[in-house]
Amino acid sequence: MLFNSIQFLIFFPIVICLYFAIAYRYRWILLLMASYYFYMCWKPEYAVLILFSTIVDYFVAIKMGSITEKPKRKKWLYLSLASNLGLLFSFKYFNFFSENIQFLIDKFNLFYDVPVFDILLPVGISFYTFQTLSYSIDVYNGKIAPERHFGIFALYVSFFPQLVAGPIERPDRLLPQFRKKFDFDYNRVVDGLKMMAWGFFMKLVIADRLAPIVDTVYNNPANYKGLQVIVATFFFAFQIFGDFAGYSIIAIGAAKIMGYDLMQNFKRPYFATSIREFWQRWHISLSTWFRDYVYIPLGGNRVVKWRWYYNLMITFVVSGIWHGANWTFLIWGFLHGFYLVFAILSENWRRKITFSLGLNQRPKLHYLLQISTTFCLALLAWIFFRANSVTDAFIIIQNMFQIEAAQFTLKLIPRVQPYELLLAFTFIGIMEIVHGIEEWGGEKIVHPLYSTNPIVRWTAYSLLLFITLGFGAFNSSDFIYFQF
Repeated sequence: MLFNSIQFLIFFPIVICLYFAIAYRYRWILLLMASYYFYMCWKPEYAVLILFSTIVDYFVAIKMGSITEKPKRKKWLYLSLASNLGLLFSFKYFNFFSENIQFLIDKFNLFYDVPVFDILLPVGISFYTFQTLSYSIDVYNGKIAPERHFGIFALYVSFFPQLVAGPIERPDRLLPQFRKKFDFDYNRVVDGLKMMAWGFFMKLVIADRLAPIVDTVYNNPANYKGLQVIVATFFFAFQIFGDFAGYSIIAIGAAKIMGYDLMQNFKRPYFATSIREFWQRWHISLSTWFRDYVYIPLGGNRVVKWRWYYNLMITFVVSGIWHGANWTFLIWGFLHGFYLVFAILSENWRRKITFSLGLNQRPKLHYLLQISTTFCLALLAWIFFRANSVTDAFIIIQNMFQIEAAQFTLKLIPRVQPYELLLAFTFIGIMEIVHGIEEWGGEKIVHPLYSTNPIVRWTAYSLLLFITLGFGAFNSSDFIYFQF
């Protein structure tokens, strides 16, 4: 079930009404049933995978909780890792590894005949796998006690607002909330609806209007050059941001209406002044997951320098592979790891340049240059993320530099009308103005929506509704991160 579907617009109000109408002690049952129904709307049989992970990690955690010595708990942790990562590998990575092994073996004329499995990737499998793994690892490390209520734990794994695309919640944050009683709170419900409205704007008006333009270029990369490629890449940066951040905000708002607080997943990443800061703002729940469960266990930065660089590279390469079974994602992750390592190695050199150019005395100019550089580096990496293959990615990069005078026109991309380009730039501008207000003036999603002046507030409501209904792309397109 998609957030941007008629089905959800019927499903969600019914769940909310029942949630506040029934007794507190039965709410977990309602939410668990709603969550499984929500997921089963895609492919009912794949709910078995969530149930399998839930059962394994529930009993593994109970067993680890009964063992005092940490070393003796290790075999149970391995069972959890093997079960969850085994499912993830089988459905998401088996064909990728098999095809690459086949390619290598063919070079040596050896026999290798392993069939390719033609199976549909379960929606959101990487998200709920990581969420339940964090529970098992935290129980193993003694950070939390095992949850003995199976229904509550099953709800933690499958909670429908963030089930298929995050935020990836930690057990110590979300599990205790399912035991709290939340009464109907008008202000909280209104705040949640405002967040959802802004998320729908980002998805329907930004992401889904940009998608056809990006697809036109990236699905035929050899046919486009110069500004055409640059504009399409620029649009993809905001398409994926509007799509994924929009989903996260809708999820956070939906949970907030019921009283649950999900973690912030995006914090205006294109205002970052470095790649390091970019990852403190982009997909925060995933970046902190890799920090806590991969980077720090590898030794983090508390090791010799070469090992520190290695830890960074491994973390980001694994992060890239998490996104998909394709060399393009691996290269995307590698690039971000390289950016971070290069930033560390060149820190003194960059500081000298800053002083020699007098940028330290012009902080606003320096700030602007840092944001622009970070954004350009992110754009380069996004090429590999979006390209259909590594070959396509290099064609796009090569063609990007073939700028011609004839391209400076509103009819920049064939089959894309000039007004579509103008609307795309206009709505991106509106979104970034709002984010600029947030960056320098507060933390609300859209300040006019929270104004104490009813005229300003209702004008903002009306404009947001008008723009979303009038210019949104209502074709029920999937969210990009559902494939992960």
